[in-house]
Amino acid sequence: MSKFWSPLVNDLVPYVPGEQPKMANLVKLNTNENPFGPSPKVIEAIQAELNDGLRLYPDPEGESLRQTIAAYHKVKPEQIFLGNGSDEVLAHIFFGLFQHGEPILFPDITYSFYPVYCGLYNIESTKVPLTESFEINPDDFKQPNGGVIFPNPNAPTGRYLELQYVEEILAANPDRVVVVDEAYIDFGGESAITLVDKYPNLLVSQTLSKARSLAGLRVGFAVGHPDLIEALNRVKNSFNSYPLDRLALAGAKAAYEDEAWFRKCCDGVISERERVTTALEDLGFEVLPSRANFIFARHKDQPGEVLAKGLREQGIIVRHFNKPRISEFLRITIGTVEQNDALIAGLESL
Repeated sequence: MSKFWSPLVNDLVPYVPGEQPKMANLVKLNTNENPFGPSPKVIEAIQAELNDGLRLYPDPEGESLRQTIAAYHKVKPEQIFLGNGSDEVLAHIFFGLFQHGEPILFPDITYSFYPVYCGLYNIESTKVPLTESFEINPDDFKQPNGGVIFPNPNAPTGRYLELQYVEEILAANPDRVVVVDEAYIDFGGESAITLVDKYPNLLVSQTLSKARSLAGLRVGFAVGHPDLIEALNRVKNSFNSYPLDRLALAGAKAAYEDEAWFRKCCDGVISERERVTTALEDLGFEVLPSRANFIFARHKDQPGEVLAKGLREQGIIVRHFNKPRISEFLRITIGTVEQNDALIAGLESL
């Protein structure tokens, strides 16, 4: 605390990102990074941009990338908003689209950046409890609010909400923005982007950090009605007109243009997710159904904190949340075959 801090900063409780340890020979399964590298075409595209052009500002609108993403998702470029990772996109959404006079709704167990944004922008919120099986009940989101946001699949649970239930939430909130945060959608779910032309109150956010292996580039986007996109652009251009640099724009475009690599990586993660799930169930774990690149699991006898510590002592890092309802769970990123074998062997030893 400092006398130079504003009252807002003094009261903020910042988001705590997943640990990025500097340990050799580490099996790192704690931050949901893709175990497979980016497409070779991404590397080539970035290398092609390493020239004298770096002295120039990038395209503030990212027009070429917006056109590529729009064509892929069968929408119009004016329905696409780009940001420096989906976290920046979400920050602009909280500031520019949610009604600050009423509480926004999000699940009680969800992405922990949501309450941080509420604190940053002084937005009231209501945490909607998940069911006993850690699912979203659409009926619980049919109450007065200043907006709705939830990940699909949810994080850290990995559970997926079918689009028919997403539509229930949209239909129940016609005068409020409903945001579907789809960071993990490519690992087994159907995107709500198919609904944006039907529901003008729907905004879908996605990232290239997970399925397209570009966590290091920081590229995210939102898809929705042009009126919603215009609001986000007004906020962006009052904050940072150049959120994506030339390398990120080139790499992201190349990632979208290599569909074969993208599908291969997603299929690899899905296959390993099923194998790891079966192995953990054989060891006495309850594993929630996951459509993400991670699983959420608890053992019938062993505390989550003890298991996380025991794995760390073997050089295997997973995520443990010391929070109500989920303190016995481990969130385990799906890694390579070799990393997953090490995880299974480590748990067997414990």
